[in-house]
Amino acid sequence: MNFDKTMNFEVEKVQNAKTKEVLKEVYEALVEKGYNPINQIVGYILSGDPTYITSHKDARNKIRTIERDELLEKMVKNYIGIEE
Repeated sequence: MNFDKTMNFEVEKVQNAKTKEVLKEVYEALVEKGYNPINQIVGYILSGDPTYITSHKDARNKIRTIERDELLEKMVKNYIGIEE
């Protein structure tokens, strides 16, 4: 290992990956339970009511680890093609 070089850690990229992973897991849990995942996630983002998200596979707790405004910001950026 070369200790002369400074490592660069990008928190934003790590956070984006975590957010994407959590959203996919929540989406899959909703599908497995027979819900329309898009409608349920939108309901959660708009209302803040976690009961829009199933507790199956701990999806409700997982989605609550991400701020709703952060979810919305990432979705808008993705929609208009400004993924970071």
